Amino acid sequence: MKIFRTSLLALAAFAATPLSAQQITLYSGRGEPLVAPVIAAFTAETGIGVNVRYGGTSELAILLQEEGDRSPADVFWSQDPGAMGAIAGMMAQMPADVTDRVPAAYRDAEGRWVATSGRGRVMARSTERVADDALPGSMLDLTAPEWNGRIVWAPTNGSLHAHITAMRVMLGDDATRAWLEGIRDNNPIAVRNNTAIVQSILDGEGDIGLTNNYYISRARARADDSPVSQELFAAGDIGNLLLVAAVGVLESSRHHDEAVRFVEFLLSPAAQQFFVSETQEFEVVPGSAIQAGRMLTLEQVTEAAPEVDLNDLSDLEGTLQMLRDLEIL
Repeated sequence: MKIFRTSLLALAAFAATPLSAQQITLYSGRGEPLVAPVIAAFTAETGIGVNVRYGGTSELAILLQEEGDRSPADVFWSQDPGAMGAIAGMMAQMPADVTDRVPAAYRDAEGRWVATSGRGRVMARSTERVADDALPGSMLDLTAPEWNGRIVWAPTNGSLHAHITAMRVMLGDDATRAWLEGIRDNNPIAVRNNTAIVQSILDGEGDIGLTNNYYISRARARADDSPVSQELFAAGDIGNLLLVAAVGVLESSRHHDEAVRFVEFLLSPAAQQFFVSETQEFEVVPGSAIQAGRMLTLEQVTEAAPEVDLNDLSDLEGTLQMLRDLEIL
């Protein structure tokens, strides 16, 4: 993996001065530390500059709805498919030879968005304060009294919003609202993002959290003896949701062809290997990357995941309103 990292970052180094005046505007719900090297590598390879606006996935989706056809964005790169589904009507249909590289489960049925990488929603747990036989079998069990004051979550995080949207699809609004009320009343520790969830557990503030698999992998990569592990709930439980980051081209884009080239680059073997090796996510183009050194495999996460059609995770605003009504946001 070291050879791959060196080659991609070396390519990115040439991106300081674009090779042409071509430029696209990207709204990225993916954090800058995660994806900036890939964006720079795209510019280095194609000569197409990328003007990036970083922000929360939900925030950017709402902004795009407000801007409408006046939006300067050419591409929207979402942390999750829920936000992409919420603005699917604003997205252009991409060529089938691009979208068909990804299995049907990880792309929009009408070709308006496609996954770029995958991650499993898992439990992060303190190995010092939560015994193996004390692990909850279901995410729904986290409302039990024994977890009072011990749960860490990031209520403003886009992946959690997608997760809650999936709960609404699977369990219905009433059951989802009841679970959220139970978590709220269990005095959870609210933090800013997924990284902070893991750090809070390492700092001894909380004992268990809901996050994406790679945040625990990164903590363990920094220090193998870190007292935090990633765990799955019982097979089929809503807690084991398999999510994807997704990208699409805006119908209003003034640089459609260049925007599609950006999507193609994200599905290239070089970019897919970057997601696997550097961000420790799962590839979505079969056979495009080598998986190694991961605490959980894509096969394990897929087998444990509930059956949820990612195309159904479209009512982001309904989820945000539910969180506001419960005074969680």
